[in-house]
Amino acid sequence: MQIHVVKPNETVAGIARLYQVSANELTSANELPNPDHLVEGQALVIPIIGSFYWVQRGDSLTSIARKFHTTPAELARINGISINQPLHVGMKLYISQQRKVNAEFNAYVEPFGNTVSTALENSSREAAPYLTYLSPFAFRVNRDGSLIAPPLGNLPEIARRNKNVLVMAINNQEQGQFSDELGRILLTDQAIQNTFLNNIVSTAKRYGFRDIHIDFEYLRPQDKDAYNQFLRKAKNLFSKEGWFLSTALAPKISSTQKGRWYEAHDYKAHGEIVDFVVIMTYEWGYSGGPPMAVSPINQVRKVLEYAVKEIPSKKILMGQNLYGYDWTLPFTPGKDIAKAISPQQAIKIAANHNVPIKYDSAAQAPNIDYVDDSGKKHKVWFEDARSIQAKFNLLKELNLRGMSYWKLGLSFPQNWLLIVENFNVEKK
Repeated sequence: MQIHVVKPNETVAGIARLYQVSANELTSANELPNPDHLVEGQALVIPIIGSFYWVQRGDSLTSIARKFHTTPAELARINGISINQPLHVGMKLYISQQRKVNAEFNAYVEPFGNTVSTALENSSREAAPYLTYLSPFAFRVNRDGSLIAPPLGNLPEIARRNKNVLVMAINNQEQGQFSDELGRILLTDQAIQNTFLNNIVSTAKRYGFRDIHIDFEYLRPQDKDAYNQFLRKAKNLFSKEGWFLSTALAPKISSTQKGRWYEAHDYKAHGEIVDFVVIMTYEWGYSGGPPMAVSPINQVRKVLEYAVKEIPSKKILMGQNLYGYDWTLPFTPGKDIAKAISPQQAIKIAANHNVPIKYDSAAQAPNIDYVDDSGKKHKVWFEDARSIQAKFNLLKELNLRGMSYWKLGLSFPQNWLLIVENFNVEKK
């Protein structure tokens, strides 16, 4: 497949002719929200096997072959040219499909209220073929160790049909907030902890969960060792049932990093104890903070390069957002809240307001500036084919286990197309 960035005045028909595909194929693959009004800077995935490359000044067969991990001889062969033939600027070369690697993919799905909406079930069905794990979010725990289940609807059946491991995600939230006191009770009161673990086992057997995923956040720093001991105890128990144990970890860059979100998350211990971890490498740009990329790759890289020093790389799932944010300016942290939007919604905003999509090379993320109908300025950061491909490249570079998405229900069709281009999705 090819990623094409729209230039001024380009049309679907013209781009389709360039790559020898039909306009309908191009529109369908990208689920284009604006087929009649493409936006300058919009990234499209071209549904072809392999890709094309246009020769640039200074290129040679050797330099192009190096860029695409092939050989000059192979590049010459598939393009029917001599290996000694001079290249001219603008010459079109075909690049064969790159070798795929095996990887695992998880996605959280978060129902609200007492049911799983039809839209959320449909989103889960669409994503499930590309997933190893499907994670309804989340079971909550009472202070007596009893569990409160989220609505599951048809999610277990969707997971079964698509050979997804159904994940029992459990967090320490009370009234919508992570609770250090609830965490303290579950980690230090052995009687309640035993009740909690027994309830997990009976619930997992009832619904068919095969991975128990612990998402304990905002824990007291002094509970770090108790958390590690709890995980060892849980691992021994769940291994007898043939289940995985996984955890969600805050994005740290050192073992001594201060802050309630970080200190009780012991990367080295989790790497030794559990089967895999999800590192939440997103929310640098968040709804209550100033405008910036949600998962800037320079920051993501820092976290993951530290993580692989403490945790085996094949136990790490990189966290990835399926959403962006729209900030109204001027933005006052603590007062204003940005609106979460899908990548498709971001493209519609750019089309409706006739503004280009810019791309930040340091963050490897697209962004938009626009003025709404009431005259207020906005800043939008979101994800596109280029930004997700940059994360896939990093995943492969660091030899990670795979990627975990927060969360389904926000349309991003290019992501799933590029999974197929880059990876063989492992099923369990």
